Amino acid sequence: MTRQARVRALAKINLDLQVIHRRPDGYHELRTVFQTISVADTLDIRLTPARRTSLTLRGNVDIPGNLVLRAAEACLDEMKLAARVEFGLRKAIPMGAGLGGGSSDAAAVLLALPALALRVVPLERMLELARELGSDVPFFLLGGTAVGLGRGAELYPLPDLPRHAGLVVAPGVHVSTVEAYRALGRGLTSEPAQNTIDSFQSRVWQAGGGSGSNDFESVVFAQYPRLGEIKRKLERLGADRAMMSGSGSSVFGLFRTKAQVNRARQSFEEMVFPISLVSRVHYRSLWRRWLQHLNLTNAWPPRSRSAR
Repeated sequence: MTRQARVRALAKINLDLQVIHRRPDGYHELRTVFQTISVADTLDIRLTPARRTSLTLRGNVDIPGNLVLRAAEACLDEMKLAARVEFGLRKAIPMGAGLGGGSSDAAAVLLALPALALRVVPLERMLELARELGSDVPFFLLGGTAVGLGRGAELYPLPDLPRHAGLVVAPGVHVSTVEAYRALGRGLTSEPAQNTIDSFQSRVWQAGGGSGSNDFESVVFAQYPRLGEIKRKLERLGADRAMMSGSGSSVFGLFRTKAQVNRARQSFEEMVFPISLVSRVHYRSLWRRWLQHLNLTNAWPPRSRSAR
């Protein structure tokens, strides 16, 4: 029996991002605050049990090594299920912008496939699968506002922030994450930069979701001055908080009113996206709405009452 669903993979911004040092495994030790936002890709998924697994993906953008297929393969292997799975992907989240579009697409597959297959994958195991796909993927299994430690995959919830209106400006510049880390010059050390950690803790405690600091801005703005200009312009236009997301290249501003957002969006020639912050409660209610035809329980991740 074929089961299908249309789900949305929401983007994220980083409300705070500190790079501590390079770790022995080659990754960097981070302290960050993730926040889901309303910009989203759309995934149409059709699953049909079969004797052999086949995966197909069609979309409005050709992405080599797309995480959608890797996530589907990992999830089906975990469920020990053979199936024909067809994906239709409509990208709206700009790529290479620090908004986590590919990671969110992968997480959406991990959330949707078990429900469609009437199977159960425990959250603990799902987080492990997500971490193997990418450092940002686990966050999108949870949503809302969260602190990310280590590579960013160790996550702890923060209280949901008010549903601020905002604007993401995506100038279409591709910033190499590898080059950004190299330019930062955070070396291998066994001693954490305690001052940086203390500063991060202080901001998060005082401002709930951090007061807005991104270590990458200094090196990325030096290479791409227009990004710094966008941040300063958002501040002049009344943004309470403006900063770059991830290692770039998108820059966001959070405003008090939608009227301010509407005025600000007219001031940029670049691609702009009006946004709102999406709380954890709202994130999960959206998922239950998208999969409600599968007769879900109240559990998280989404689970059909017919699951076995």
